[in-house]
Amino acid sequence: MQDVARLAGVSAQTVSRVARGEDTVRPATTEKVRAAMRQLGYAPNRAAQALRSGAFNTVGVIGHRLARTGEAHITDAVTAALRTEGFGAMFVDAPSNSVEDFIEALNALSQSVDGVIVLSLETPSASTVSLPDGIPLVVGDFRYTDQYTAVGTDQATGTRDAVRHLLDLGHETVHHIAGPTTSVQAKAREEAWIATLWEHGRAVPPLARGDWSPRSGYEAGLRLLEDPGVTAVFSANDEMALGLIRACHETGRRIPEDVSIVGFDDIMAEWMWPPLTTVAQDFTTIGTELVAALLPQLRGEPGEPRGVLVPAPLVVRRSTAVPRGT
Repeated sequence: MQDVARLAGVSAQTVSRVARGEDTVRPATTEKVRAAMRQLGYAPNRAAQALRSGAFNTVGVIGHRLARTGEAHITDAVTAALRTEGFGAMFVDAPSNSVEDFIEALNALSQSVDGVIVLSLETPSASTVSLPDGIPLVVGDFRYTDQYTAVGTDQATGTRDAVRHLLDLGHETVHHIAGPTTSVQAKAREEAWIATLWEHGRAVPPLARGDWSPRSGYEAGLRLLEDPGVTAVFSANDEMALGLIRACHETGRRIPEDVSIVGFDDIMAEWMWPPLTTVAQDFTTIGTELVAALLPQLRGEPGEPRGVLVPAPLVVRRSTAVPRGT
């Protein structure tokens, strides 16, 4: 900073004000200082600024496989909401959903951010994770609402609406392509599928399981379609439903005349053929609510932990119909 000040012919205090973006410096002087910074290759020391101000103006975001469609939509919303509030974002994509990788990601962030948003823990048990005290934190896992505010989709109601929709059309039962066993969201949808069939006195058929990808939905679909009695399928996400649609086309099963299909997410669902009936996740609201839940903690107003459920309405399109012969 002293080098920049000498080259620009100003005081170190003026350089500091320019580096912080203050508008109290005359434009001509600001330009001289910035030119000196560029010439010397100077960049402000953000760690030192944080020590002086007591804040990094940055929020850490932890997830696993952030490139997946749902996670990508939520991170976009989180980034936009943080930017509106004057915060930057620092992302850590944990290599797995193990407790060890999660703790390592949290430790990597906790010394350089003001707070942390955990998109989804997806650990097998909430009791196996010890979250640190003293750092503002919100999570996308409702198993932690006794300690932290959690934000997420109303998985159960969305799934129940999907299964009821198919039963109301006249289908005897509803088959299911479930997500991976390690996913909290997949488990919630699977449990709601079972509970809804039980409540209506219907048989719970063996499920097929995928890994969220279209390929896994295609392979699971081929297995399901070996049974000519399958007339309705609820897929735990739209991407696996897309694979199921291909399997139906290849095996000569018409949609929705022979098989009705419902997905979950509402990601490009209206552009599939036929347009997919699905449960719509409001990723923008999830991301905005995660930031909104963190802001009071950043201001020193933590409040009581709570759960914020974001509604997931059923969007009916052309992939579902009454079963043939009804």
